[in-house]
Amino acid sequence: MNFWESVRVSLRSIQTNKLRSFLTMLGIIIGVSAVIAMVAIGEGASANVASQINGLGSNLLIVSPGQARQGQISLGAGSLNTLTLADAEAIAQNESVAGVAPSINGRAQLVWRNKNYSTSLEGTSESYLQVRNTDVQQGRFFNHLEVKERANVAVVGTEVVSNLFGDAGANPVGQTIQINKIPFEIIGVLQSKGSSGMTNNDDKVIIPVTTAMDRITGGKNVGTIYVSAVSAEQMALAQADVQATLRARHHLKPKDSDDFQIRSQTDILSTAQSVTSVMTALLSGIAAISLVVGGIGIMNIMLVSVTERTREIGIRKAIGATRWDIQRQFLIESVTLSLLGGIAGILVGIGGVLLIGKLAGLPTSISLPPMLYAFLSSMLVGVIFGVYPARKASQLKPIDALRYE
Repeated sequence: MNFWESVRVSLRSIQTNKLRSFLTMLGIIIGVSAVIAMVAIGEGASANVASQINGLGSNLLIVSPGQARQGQISLGAGSLNTLTLADAEAIAQNESVAGVAPSINGRAQLVWRNKNYSTSLEGTSESYLQVRNTDVQQGRFFNHLEVKERANVAVVGTEVVSNLFGDAGANPVGQTIQINKIPFEIIGVLQSKGSSGMTNNDDKVIIPVTTAMDRITGGKNVGTIYVSAVSAEQMALAQADVQATLRARHHLKPKDSDDFQIRSQTDILSTAQSVTSVMTALLSGIAAISLVVGGIGIMNIMLVSVTERTREIGIRKAIGATRWDIQRQFLIESVTLSLLGGIAGILVGIGGVLLIGKLAGLPTSISLPPMLYAFLSSMLVGVIFGVYPARKASQLKPIDALRYE
């Protein structure tokens, strides 16, 4: 019996026992589809994180306060209040720096006529659009004079427009709203950028940082300073310049640690992608356990098949079939079951990913390599868990097999 005849016999055996074959393949189907779904969700999340981080701005450095310490205990990043508007102005004097946007954040209660809406508030400078790589879709952004004079002007996101004015496409420019009971004139609407992780970039109101300090937050420090380097090639130089400027302004001695932190987009992206990669690998590994369970199921069914077909094995050996012929037939049957389960698993996995993306709104990314890996893994499972039943069948003695009832 040649290879293709063995394949035909295997397919006929599977077709004869449809329900048993399906139940045997179910573990492989679940394992392959779960692996594909987990990898697709992980890759989609990673791509989404990269897109959102790149959307923060061009050649961006993020300066934040450092960590306070009590003895040997660190109180966490941002526990110090060390950054000021004067720091931001000093950083902007460096030739390697294209723009600087200090930022403070909080919550704000907005009121327009009889409508009330809670959103996030950000106070920043006129350089915000350039540094954060965004624009306004209606009206304008506030200018240097309005920042200097602590003007009561605001730029709102499209989500705010939708909730306050009933339609994201409405034009609220010129309208006066109350922000924490203080009147502000809307002068612009931010370009829609969507969500970034747990943050909705369209659900915010932006006002001059000086106005925020004077009338909203009451503080004198800024939470973050966004710095845009002149070019990608000068990112390292800009980071060194920012560090030197802040250390000089904060009167830090050479042996003193920085009382601030500087992170680049590359650092943030690398950290975020490493986290998503670990999570994807972990979830895929858990899902892959189903493949092993499916393999055990295949081995059990193949052992049952060997027992059921003992007389057939004896007859074939009696008319000249070799041990290799018998072993090959059962091994091909095991691999065929695994491959059919793998193909079905791929189809179920793709359908599941599309359904998850549509119903749950999760970012997903279906690519060819995970499907190939899953398919090859299912074949490998068929080989590994089919070897023992195939060897057991091939080792039956013809005389014993023919006597079997």
